[in-house]
Amino acid sequence: MFRATKDVILPTTITGSLPRPSWYTENLGTRHFLEAMVTRRFREQYEDALTCYIRDQEIAGLDILTDGDCRFDDDVGGQSWAAYPPMHMAGFEHDNPRPTPVGRGGVAFPRGHILHDYMESRVMPTVIGPIGRGDLQYTEMWKAAQRFTKKPVKFGAVTAELVGFAVQDKHYKNPVDRIFAIAEAFNEEYHELADAGCPVIQIEEPQIHLLAARGVTDPVINPKLMLEIFNRTVKGLRAKTEVWAHSCWGNPSQQRMFAQVQSYKASLELYNQVDADVVTFESSSSGGIDLEAIGKSITDKKIAIGVIDHHTLQVEQPSQVADQIRAAMKHIPAERLVVSTDCGMGREGMSRRHAAYKIVSLVLGTNIVRKEIGAPEAQVLAADARYSLVQMARDGVA
Repeated sequence: MFRATKDVILPTTITGSLPRPSWYTENLGTRHFLEAMVTRRFREQYEDALTCYIRDQEIAGLDILTDGDCRFDDDVGGQSWAAYPPMHMAGFEHDNPRPTPVGRGGVAFPRGHILHDYMESRVMPTVIGPIGRGDLQYTEMWKAAQRFTKKPVKFGAVTAELVGFAVQDKHYKNPVDRIFAIAEAFNEEYHELADAGCPVIQIEEPQIHLLAARGVTDPVINPKLMLEIFNRTVKGLRAKTEVWAHSCWGNPSQQRMFAQVQSYKASLELYNQVDADVVTFESSSSGGIDLEAIGKSITDKKIAIGVIDHHTLQVEQPSQVADQIRAAMKHIPAERLVVSTDCGMGREGMSRRHAAYKIVSLVLGTNIVRKEIGAPEAQVLAADARYSLVQMARDGVA
């Protein structure tokens, strides 16, 4: 169900996370959200950070906002993205987390590589009983953000395999049963979120293309299983809300997970089968190598392309953003195109100011193309010359 992107030409958004303010020192930890919001210091810092995230996106002119992943803790490599669910779901031993075995559901890195720290920080609770929703409280988290803005707030979360691969298990007989149980619990949680009015639920789905890129041919753990997991996770949601599948290449500490640029081509047939309204692709950091293939393969959904590289501190010029959108429009019609960042910008490596100006450039570049095709432009308050603190000449800087 198209809600947030309905009737908007080239709608703009970011993938999710934004850099954490230095003064935001409180962490949720193992507390559930409503419990933490009773604490004065946590509530004050949480709501202040939310308003900063939302206001930065509003003055940049984004159409669809996020909560900046405000709910996640200040941890190494953004580990909370996968750790938050098992730390708050039923069926886990929350008071005795254990390290994830090396290579489980991901790529291993040797000591001396920055991502070895990321691996060492994958300390998760163990499954000891039937998995259930527990106290995820996604609906309350979305409400806390949406009540600060009239613009739609997209809620981002993970698929079941990201959690299932990272935890140890004393209950289920095999990883597939464990992952399916997590998917069912997530589905219940996402339905409550959709019923509350959340306009977009974005699910990070990395394994369809990661397994294909790594040439995994396991008869059980393979891209087709990942497709089934995703579709179980979002079953029935599209009748209530707009569902996005984010095809993420990984973003711990703003690092690339592969030394060489990878292609989506081997996985595109499966991505056309995901039960989603929008599929997002990281296009900026790859130079748009898959745009033609994406346009030919994804035929009945909207396509979000990344035009901002989250790995670099260099702020893209609006003209560069416009060039990437024009390149995409050669293969994807404007009415099916969404403009986004490649991935999140809040995994340790970027300042708030860098992220804010990358978002501004994203919208300014989109406005260039909107003007060319006769579509309404977004107001970008952050670029309004009337509010500069230095004297400006009519045609440039004085």
